Amino acid sequence: MTAGSVRNEMWSDRNARAVVLARLISRIGGEAAFFVGIWGKAAFDLDADPGELALVMGALGIASLIGASVAGVLVDRFNPRRVVLWGEVLFVPAALSLMFAETIPTLALTTFFLGLVGTPVFTAISSFAPFITEDEDRLTKVNSWIEGASWTAFVIGPAAGAILAGSVGIDSIFVLDAATSVVAAALIWPVQVRDLSEGSERHSGLQELREGFQIAYGNPRLRFYILLGSLVWLLFGTFSALEPLFYRDILGVEVEALGWVNSIFGIGLVSGTLIIGRLPERYRTAFWLTVLIAMNGLGVLLYVGTDLLPVVVVAAPVWGLIIGMMAPLHRTLIQVNSPDALVGRIMGVNHIHSEVGHLIPLVFAPALAAWLGVQPTLLAWGGVVAVGASLFLGRARRLDETREVSVPRPGLPEPEEEPKSISH
Repeated sequence: MTAGSVRNEMWSDRNARAVVLARLISRIGGEAAFFVGIWGKAAFDLDADPGELALVMGALGIASLIGASVAGVLVDRFNPRRVVLWGEVLFVPAALSLMFAETIPTLALTTFFLGLVGTPVFTAISSFAPFITEDEDRLTKVNSWIEGASWTAFVIGPAAGAILAGSVGIDSIFVLDAATSVVAAALIWPVQVRDLSEGSERHSGLQELREGFQIAYGNPRLRFYILLGSLVWLLFGTFSALEPLFYRDILGVEVEALGWVNSIFGIGLVSGTLIIGRLPERYRTAFWLTVLIAMNGLGVLLYVGTDLLPVVVVAAPVWGLIIGMMAPLHRTLIQVNSPDALVGRIMGVNHIHSEVGHLIPLVFAPALAAWLGVQPTLLAWGGVVAVGASLFLGRARRLDETREVSVPRPGLPEPEEEPKSISH
């Protein structure tokens, strides 16, 4: 299938088109706000040290963990359309509040609010594909379109943030973030979704959340994908604590460089998403996912291995390409192995692991950076991911050899049909 036919297929699907455009526009503001707005304000305007930057990122991480804990239940109970719609509306005052943060503690507080209302939107968008298509092959395509929109925003958002920071000021980025959320809410309003809750029983929110964990941890494939993904989240958490300081202290550049290099990084992300959406089905396996996660560690070694900005500029899209291939594959493998009525909760469990993975390094990354230095700490974690993921290649091969596995459904009647295929 050519790139043109893929685009035409997406544009002919009104629901997919609206979701993808909403994701693109919302994330343009979000990426600008995070990579240039919050990071830039903390590291360059407020001159944060590693501990203070970890405080801001920790506030975001804790809020995101809380949001992720309830987001899956909200998606399964109310559907992703409603969660995204109301989340984007609440995101407007959250984004604008960052304009008034003049100290590290107030920046941490307003960032906490942002994460609290923004995380359910992220989980809901991640869960959207099964709600607008039931065809497994199309599921991969819709996920790649949504992921592609996210990565395209990764190109545009930081660049827009760099332009605004250099010409107007960092606080103007948060106005952009609020405006993009308004547009995203308007796009999501007319979307129609499938009802995946038929035949499921309603329980308390806590019990429904527990069911999501039971399925996620009880199914060998889901457990493998979610825990393996946690290696990457730990790596990203380390970077969220230290990457702005790498630019400030090791590369010796100004805040705009954060935006421009991350924009170039986004080109790699988009390219990876386009590639994974066109690969044959034989590459949708645990083995290839594990290889891509291990390659993340190698991408880090290229990215922060020198103190030369030109090398960073070249390495950024290479690492981005790896992540761009890994992320939609990881999401699709989780979704095709999830019972329909629990897709949101299982994606929520995955998101909880993501947030915990982002939080854990914030505890020790500042101390390691003070002891070893910012650059050696980042390099060390790249090596940990490369080696750690490689140790799971044998387990991944064994999972791929099993083609039919029944998916347990606690609280739901046992299916009479043949077991669901989860050969990916």
